[in-house]
Amino acid sequence: MISLLRRIKFTLLSFFFLALLVFISCGQGRRELKHEEIRVEAPFAMPPIKVPEFSECDDFSITDFGAVEKEKISTTKAISQAIAAASDAGGGRVIIPAGEWFSGKIHLKSNVNLHLSEGAILTFSGDPQDYLPAVHTTWEGIECYNYSPLIYAYKCENVAITGAGQLKAEMGVWKRWFARPPAHMNSLKKLYHMAAKGVAVQERVMVNDTSHLRPQFIQFNRCKNVRMEGVTIINSPFWVIHPYMCHNVVIRNVKVYAHGHNNDGVDPEMCENVLIEDCVFDQGDDAIAIKSGRNQDAWRLNTPSRNIVVRNCLVKNGHQLLAIGSELSGGVENVFLENCTVEENARMFHLVFIKTNERRGGYVKNVYVRNVTADKMSQGILGIDTDVLYQWRDLVPTYEKRLTPISDVYLTDIKANKVNFLSRILAQDALPVKNIRLKNIRVEQITGEKLIHNNVVNFQLEE
Repeated sequence: MISLLRRIKFTLLSFFFLALLVFISCGQGRRELKHEEIRVEAPFAMPPIKVPEFSECDDFSITDFGAVEKEKISTTKAISQAIAAASDAGGGRVIIPAGEWFSGKIHLKSNVNLHLSEGAILTFSGDPQDYLPAVHTTWEGIECYNYSPLIYAYKCENVAITGAGQLKAEMGVWKRWFARPPAHMNSLKKLYHMAAKGVAVQERVMVNDTSHLRPQFIQFNRCKNVRMEGVTIINSPFWVIHPYMCHNVVIRNVKVYAHGHNNDGVDPEMCENVLIEDCVFDQGDDAIAIKSGRNQDAWRLNTPSRNIVVRNCLVKNGHQLLAIGSELSGGVENVFLENCTVEENARMFHLVFIKTNERRGGYVKNVYVRNVTADKMSQGILGIDTDVLYQWRDLVPTYEKRLTPISDVYLTDIKANKVNFLSRILAQDALPVKNIRLKNIRVEQITGEKLIHNNVVNFQLEE
């Protein structure tokens, strides 16, 4: 009996030490992911931005998982497996080597860096079927289930896209979907009504034969600690880079070339602590468009966009250098843009344009812009318009009227060659725009009326 107990005790101890060895071995294979804290000076209290640092992590080359150049199926599968392996290891870089690679959707996981080597070209399929099943995403500030963004991260922590390679979108089908026929507009109306009436997001499925709601190229959805650095993005079905409800985002040295419909360069929406720097934007819509959701959906989520810094960027084309809205129902505050240049002969409307309407609510405050050089603006330096509804004016009704308080907007040290006006501010009688200051604005030629203002309180124009 005593001998049997000893054997059982020995066996249990053996299992314990074996398990301990396995635990230690696994722990040695998992590196602790490091972070970089980026401190940014701004005219408001700006906390350090924490982003992941993958330099000491292992590499997971997609070729080790079966990727084959110019073969979509094998490469899509290999990227997915490499992402899973890197995440399971506690952190890793998924390497896209030099060469031409074709892929369907990419879904990132926590603690993963998608890294495009110099000479790598990763082209995404233009077949909408490759972006199914539908995922929890958005369309112009309204949540829904739609085609997956080409690169999608949902509720991830510590994610990055880096490298000197290129991300490209095949545009055949997406380009045909730029049109807005009646079936598409009816789908937009349906989504608008569902959101206004509080229909659950999982019931707002917008994938069918006629909705044609194009996906974003890159969406970080409800993520924490996000880094984009170095990559070039060519073409996009919809918005190009879309951080949505994210905390701690750095977008650095990224180049965007996308001249399709709704091709904003970067759209931080309901995000906090964001730095966008040293980027080049050449796109068909706004370069930087700060948003915070639309109407009832944003009031439900109640998540402002705040603490957003843009600096040292070059804009080659686009509607606005900095746009705020019109999806701003969650509120926008603490925005600082400095040391940016709009290239000569760029096709631009405004340098800064804040747009809203009677349905949005939200607020805009504490916007600072300084040291910007531009060429020609078909409109002007600053535009604020509180009645921007586009096609929605007659398409759908106003369920609830909420005006947008706008105040404390400061533009300093701006140079431009030719504009139609310096400032055009069109506000409602019931809620004037307040506290606007333009200082040291140097414009060679003003072709129209210098200041066009309705319902503005405390506007200052200083030399």
